Amino acid sequence: MVSYFGCASSSNSIRYSEHSKETENNSPSPRYGEEQTAANDTEDLPADEKSVDISSLTNDESLRNSSVKERVLMEVVRYLNTPYAYGGDSKSGIDCSAFTQRVYSDCLSYNLPRTTVQQYSEGIEINSIKNLKFGDLVFFNTRRLTKPGHVGIYLGEGLFAHASSSKGVIVSSVKADYYSSRFMGGRRIESFASKDTHGR
Repeated sequence: MVSYFGCASSSNSIRYSEHSKETENNSPSPRYGEEQTAANDTEDLPADEKSVDISSLTNDESLRNSSVKERVLMEVVRYLNTPYAYGGDSKSGIDCSAFTQRVYSDCLSYNLPRTTVQQYSEGIEINSIKNLKFGDLVFFNTRRLTKPGHVGIYLGEGLFAHASSSKGVIVSSVKADYYSSRFMGGRRIESFASKDTHGR
């Protein structure tokens, strides 16, 4: 049975060699097996989406009592408009699961797995959008073959940060029709929750 991993693959894949563009466009990624390639399962995110202003979150009085929440929000701001790069994991280009992995690592010293599907197995399952809290991972069905196909970080007030394949790192509304209809669930990381960051 072929395994499909989501919007990011491991950093040691051959698709990230010096010839990554040629490899990506012309040959199958080794993690997809002989029958399937990444090109057969492209992500379907809105191309005309605009980033949501998060100044109300970064000016929130509660930040004074939550250095972890402040660090997460400032890290999100630092990454805003970073271009999307499938397999990328830096400010020069990043994909969705690398973005969540970086924020969790840099702000919380928590090592998330590298791929969206692996991250979907972490922590406590949250089934409803209304039960999401700050810092929860949020997952969406955006691909035909890979489920979930996309991941972001919930910021409260119905907003989440993510690396969009069409717009790069952006803040979107989880309640927008596109995302609410594709919402697969959230995951709450216990070590994050214990740091008292969870105001809605």
